[in-house]
Amino acid sequence: MAEHPAYPVGLRLTGRRVVVLGGGQVAQRRLPALIAAGADILLVSPEATPSVEAMADAGEITWLRRPYAEGDLSGAWYALIATSDPAANTTASAEAESHRVWCVRSDDADQATAWTPATGTSEGVTVAVLTTSASGRDPRHTAAIRDAVVAGLADGTLVAPHHRTRTPGVALVGGGPGDPDLITVRGRRLLAEADVVIADRLGPRDLLAELPPHVEVIDAAKIPYGRYMAQEAINDALIEHAKQGRSVVRLKGGDPFVFGRGMEEVQALTEAGIPCTVVPGISSSISVPAAAGIPVTHRGVAHEFTVVSGHVAPDDERSLVDWAAMARLTGTLVVLMGVDKIGKIAEALIAHGKAPETPVALVQEGTTAAQRRVDATLATVAETVRTEAVKPPAVIVIGAVVDVNPPAEQP
Repeated sequence: MAEHPAYPVGLRLTGRRVVVLGGGQVAQRRLPALIAAGADILLVSPEATPSVEAMADAGEITWLRRPYAEGDLSGAWYALIATSDPAANTTASAEAESHRVWCVRSDDADQATAWTPATGTSEGVTVAVLTTSASGRDPRHTAAIRDAVVAGLADGTLVAPHHRTRTPGVALVGGGPGDPDLITVRGRRLLAEADVVIADRLGPRDLLAELPPHVEVIDAAKIPYGRYMAQEAINDALIEHAKQGRSVVRLKGGDPFVFGRGMEEVQALTEAGIPCTVVPGISSSISVPAAAGIPVTHRGVAHEFTVVSGHVAPDDERSLVDWAAMARLTGTLVVLMGVDKIGKIAEALIAHGKAPETPVALVQEGTTAAQRRVDATLATVAETVRTEAVKPPAVIVIGAVVDVNPPAEQP
């Protein structure tokens, strides 16, 4: 007799009884989706993993702390059988069959009446992948197909024929520290949907080459400023293109709101009545040190880290940083945009009591192929920057964490 393929269907389980037998790793993986579906979940198991127990403590599921007993599937619409007792699984499967309850078995797919597909979601679309027969089931294969489809939908490389999502307005997208793989999934998708991209030089430039030819890419550094300040000109460009009904992405380095002037752009767009979406990005203040092997916090070394802008020197009346307070901190100090002011910053910290031998690391072009790390101390950092020709962009890390994982000696 020929083996028939499974019939795919989506179950609507909101408010309906779902019984899960077994509180181990299988339940831990499957329960979140059942909870998200709004199911009324009964877990029957003498034990559970800490994560499953936390779901019960939070009231997301009801937990009967005992082994399975006949009758537990009464009134259920769907059952997940995943105990470590094969005999109990067989008995429960037979009960499910007698009550016409769709039943998934983690230990024997051939004896189940339902299979769990490899699923993923992307912007309101659920992708579910099933193999055609029990004999050919390979979870790794279906998961790989699922991942490929979801990734394609997320980054815009897979688009339904004759359909392209366009949302007029502006998205402020944090592109991360520089490596194109470190932009968020949402940020990459919005880039793929854009009509216009206004990009900073510190954004992930490699992603611009992937854009379709019809997308207009504008280098923010080359916008004609006329009598306006640079930021005002960028704001005007965002508003102008959005008012033409275009989908505009403002691609920024790091995170839009970490020294990125993103809020100024949001305010300008709001005043102009332009819808605006903010997509957070991975800030270079934590990702670049990490890429260079430096943790900004470490047990027993630093219990806090502080991020400051170094674009204004400590002796400049425009400075808003309390450098005396920075010197008193015992944790990590991360300085962005401070390469050309690091000499005066180091002097101010030492003058306010910071030890001259405090370790300093400068990470130039972090997360990119040109990344390099240069180490010094507060006493030597100004000279080190000159002799090593350290150039922006570079993240400066000050504190004991620099020595947690020092760079390897060069031969």
